[in-house]
Amino acid sequence: MTTFDQILPITTEVLEAHRNTVALLDWLIINRDLNGRVRFIAPQQSCEDEGQRTAVEAIYQALAERLGPHAYRTDAGVLYETTQEQARHGASGYALNGFDQVWVVDRLATEANWVRIAPETDGALRIVFFSIKGGVGRSTALAATAWQLAQTGKRVLVLDLDLESPGLSSALLPSERQPKYGITDWLIEDLLDNGDAVFDSMVATSNLSHDGDIYIVPAHGAEYGEYIAKLGRVWMPKLRADGVREIWSARLNRLLCALELRIQPDVVLIDSRSGIDELASACITDMGANLILLFAMEGEQTWNGYRMLFEQWQRSHVTEEIRERLRIVGAIVPDMDRMTYLEGVRESAYSVFAETLYDEIAPADQAVIGLTEVEDGKLLWRVDDLVEGWNFDEADEGAPHYPWEVNWHRSFAGLRSLQGRLTSIDAQEVQAVFGRLISGVRNAIDSRSTS
Repeated sequence: MTTFDQILPITTEVLEAHRNTVALLDWLIINRDLNGRVRFIAPQQSCEDEGQRTAVEAIYQALAERLGPHAYRTDAGVLYETTQEQARHGASGYALNGFDQVWVVDRLATEANWVRIAPETDGALRIVFFSIKGGVGRSTALAATAWQLAQTGKRVLVLDLDLESPGLSSALLPSERQPKYGITDWLIEDLLDNGDAVFDSMVATSNLSHDGDIYIVPAHGAEYGEYIAKLGRVWMPKLRADGVREIWSARLNRLLCALELRIQPDVVLIDSRSGIDELASACITDMGANLILLFAMEGEQTWNGYRMLFEQWQRSHVTEEIRERLRIVGAIVPDMDRMTYLEGVRESAYSVFAETLYDEIAPADQAVIGLTEVEDGKLLWRVDDLVEGWNFDEADEGAPHYPWEVNWHRSFAGLRSLQGRLTSIDAQEVQAVFGRLISGVRNAIDSRSTS
């Protein structure tokens, strides 16, 4: 009996056995529906050509016999559409390994799509704070980073996008400064073209600002109202007046662009929900993030989670679009055996990156024989070194796998009020705990401003 994970390997085997026939098609879509059942979608002209239609349906029959419950009846397993765009119906896809014109399209129950990578934004630097698991001090690190950047004169815009577990705003704002509305309110009102009713009352400035400013947009307002009822609707796509369907992450990005236009920040810090869900997907892949900080604690669960995510990017051929934006953050590094712990984080991160995102490097004895050259009338072979591609040594401090550490410190452990702690903190304490992370963020901002 086949399972979901066997669908693509079996499909590849079947198509390989019929490669010559598949090559005659302009395109072919392997469509996996919400239940994980596979259909072919082929060009309409193939249906009109009796020979091609018979061949395509014979290939599907061979596939259906292998896939069992993951295939439709053979008489319902092949659909035909005029164009790929019509066949996809808005869903993204990726090329099946070994077949340039064969695409895998998944129909998902949510809007999460980790393989649709938006290009980097050209405006203010957008930095996402993300963790595969919760409880790693991600929000605390973001708050401290915002605090330090504001001390140096930066205008910092902070978004609390951990909508299902909000709380970042309370770290940066005392209760009397909380704005009336938040991101959830805007997403609900925008569905009815009423976003302007809350837009001017969803941003607050922090009392922790110094030479610069910290602008906070919370997940919800001071009076959260029917938050759970609203939360169940924020993911809704919007059907615009022109008939275009706008997915919720596109609406979220539109809000962020409007906030940037109003506030003119130097940097945007986004607190993402942990885990692999549609909110995290929106933050990491859909909003044009320039830098994505991946918080990690040493442990099998952490690295298995990141490996699953990286393998999905690898499988979907989008690694080159996302990998240069990534950076591992070693979270809550213990004060005992710090270096040993960090070496463990670095080794684990390197293993995952090397096996999924880094380009492979051929052995040193495998050289490329280049063009022949003529010297004194004789033909000579010119041997070139292989181009290494995008790859790093494990000990390269500039590599994305090399962790920026955030140290454990008793003054930040078990806090009831991070707002109170940040009110009385000094730069030396921040440097001791968050210094490497903040330096990395500051360098990224400075590099952006000079480029």
